[in-house]
Amino acid sequence: MIQLLDFYADWCGPCQVMKPIFKEVEKEYEGRVEFKQIDVEAEGALAQEFGVMSIPTFVIIKEGKEVSRKLGAMPKDVLKSWIDAHL
Repeated sequence: MIQLLDFYADWCGPCQVMKPIFKEVEKEYEGRVEFKQIDVEAEGALAQEFGVMSIPTFVIIKEGKEVSRKLGAMPKDVLKSWIDAHL
C-alpha cells in the first residue's frame, strides 16, 4: 500500500482549497492508499526531514521511500491520475 502525505497549514489558502478534495479522494482510495495530513506548524521537524519548502506539498511513499512529489493545489482528476500512476 502506498502512502500519500499532505503537508499543509491552516493559514495556507491553497491548502484549504485542497482539503475537501483530499478528503473525497481519501474515501475513494480507502484500503488502497494510506492518507496522512501533516500540519507543518505542529510537525515542523517532519516537514524539514522531507525538505518541504512550500505548501501544499504532496508526497507519495512506496515501500518506505519517496517516489513522487507534487507542489500546489490541483484539480481532483489530476490528483487521482497521479495516485493511479503509482498504484
